[in-house]
Amino acid sequence: MCRSLLYVIAITICLSFPKITSAQERMRIAWAGSTPSNTPIWVADQKGFFKKNGLSAEVIAISASTIVIQALLTGEVDFIIAPSATLVTSRLAGADTIMVSTNLPLFIDHIVSLADITTVEQLKGKTGGVNRLGTTSDMTLRLALRRFGIDPERETKIIATGENPQRLAALARNITQFTLLGEPLVRKAEKMGFRDLIDIGTLKIPYHVNAVVTREKTVKERRPFVMRVVRAFTEALHFIKTNKEETKALIGKNLKSNDPEGLERAYRAYNGAFPEIPYPNAEGVKTLLDDIAPRTPKAATADARSFVDPSVVQELEASGFIKQLYKR
Repeated sequence: MCRSLLYVIAITICLSFPKITSAQERMRIAWAGSTPSNTPIWVADQKGFFKKNGLSAEVIAISASTIVIQALLTGEVDFIIAPSATLVTSRLAGADTIMVSTNLPLFIDHIVSLADITTVEQLKGKTGGVNRLGTTSDMTLRLALRRFGIDPERETKIIATGENPQRLAALARNITQFTLLGEPLVRKAEKMGFRDLIDIGTLKIPYHVNAVVTREKTVKERRPFVMRVVRAFTEALHFIKTNKEETKALIGKNLKSNDPEGLERAYRAYNGAFPEIPYPNAEGVKTLLDDIAPRTPKAATADARSFVDPSVVQELEASGFIKQLYKR
């Protein structure tokens, strides 16, 4: 009887031990925008890299980056996937938001227009479509137009028409005459007779389109937790770069697209811009600060370096982890 009891206790301890060592830390993360720029979070979640790094992740899709930031500031989520614009506007308003790694540090969208528009100059007097005013698509389009010498506030009209499919529909109905799209929708737009007017990616403008943002308090009080999140994204980026067909399938699944050429174009465009080492460089913030400084006094005196914390990625690189990933 006693021996049997001891045996049961021993088995119970053995069975419970793995549960203790493999305990997952709860993490909530939100993202917005159905574009391939979000491939890293799709891979980290759906290919198990969050779980591999000890994270029980609840991944939440939200309709716009302006709403995502509220979820972070109210404590509903621990991290958000957000662009420089969301980070900058929140921090200038007094929030302790901070970027700890980047997934996409360059603009790579396209300005797509009606077929009879053949030059950027012809966008003057026309209406452009974005997701919502103040979101990534809005900021990207305005900044790109200014780079080409067009004042978006005075020389164009920019309206909210919804996410990528809705923007394409507004273009088709001539509600708008130009819009911002990424692959694979650029290919779809071309097949519908619209013009791929400008590939913004050719400008090589440093700007964090898709970055991992949290709060300074979280980095200070839960640094190992933050490290696990950044590590998971770093592994996801490596997966994207070394598993082309699986990544294309995942993009197709999340975008509900089965167009082989469109998915190939999307993979090629985004994979070329995804970094191996996801340093949250200050240049990708400075681009926006410089752009809004004439209209936002606080931006004119802000130090771009205060918006990013590269120390987590630095620590990860110094450990040899990234070098080992790429077998260098």
